[in-house]
Amino acid sequence: MVATLRPCQCRHGTFLRERDDAVAGTPVHSIAVVQGAAVIDDVDQNLSTLATLVGEAAERGADVVVTPELFATGYAAERAWRHDGAAIRAALADIARKAAVSVVASSVDAAPSGPGEASAHRIAASVFSATGAEALRIHKRHLFGEVEKEWMTPGDAYAQPFEWRNTKWGVGVCYDVEFPEFARAQALAGADVLLVPTAVPVVEEGVDGLGEAWHYSSSLIARLQVPARALENGVVIAYANHCGPGFTGGSCIATPFGRLAARLGADPGVAVVDVPVAAIRAARRVNTYLPDLSVALGDEPTPAGS
Repeated sequence: MVATLRPCQCRHGTFLRERDDAVAGTPVHSIAVVQGAAVIDDVDQNLSTLATLVGEAAERGADVVVTPELFATGYAAERAWRHDGAAIRAALADIARKAAVSVVASSVDAAPSGPGEASAHRIAASVFSATGAEALRIHKRHLFGEVEKEWMTPGDAYAQPFEWRNTKWGVGVCYDVEFPEFARAQALAGADVLLVPTAVPVVEEGVDGLGEAWHYSSSLIARLQVPARALENGVVIAYANHCGPGFTGGSCIATPFGRLAARLGADPGVAVVDVPVAAIRAARRVNTYLPDLSVALGDEPTPAGS
């Protein structure tokens, strides 16, 4: 699935390849989400799958490609830490360099531990530039489920957004985006786009006899929560999930108007969306949540459209 595709004829060794919007004079970034089915512990196969997906996204004109959480190892927190995270990041950097596109990808990173303590690990997401440089590494703040909590250590704080070509980019991992505080913190820090690798398992539970309104489906995260976070914070969110047995798929790109510009189904695939920065600013003029929140808290308001 590809939305609003604009092929680009050149690639530069920078984080993003910028195109100017002729009307608004602001950047247009082409953002992709990719999804596939990873094999637990088969790092070579999973990296090959990622290389194919990232290459396809680059061929379709993407500037930056978001990939699923812990895809290289397969999503299994109790096993992922056994693999060499540094070697995996080197391989991910190579994928970005060969495709000449920026890549957001997840791995396991060592966490500080005290004398005599067992080694600790964190789930990380890295931004690799089109030249293969690791421009940013953040750590998952909110751990999901008992397995992650047993084997992983949460990040200390949300990372600050980073700036490139008049656009600020925030990065989180999976469960982070299900908490309003994450997206709000990023937006208040100036983020325009949130890049989120994820791994959402299939969960279908509810109260018997009360109908669909009392039934929870984890597919709602992509269909409901991600667009809501985008709407209430005036940001674009690119959310890349696993597919295959046990996962919901549904990788998506949500706009600050609270709608999905692209959403994949249950199969492997690539979605690419052109994101004009001017459109993000326009959305913030329609819904002035952030400046109105600042006024309610007694702070100086954020200028409309900023």
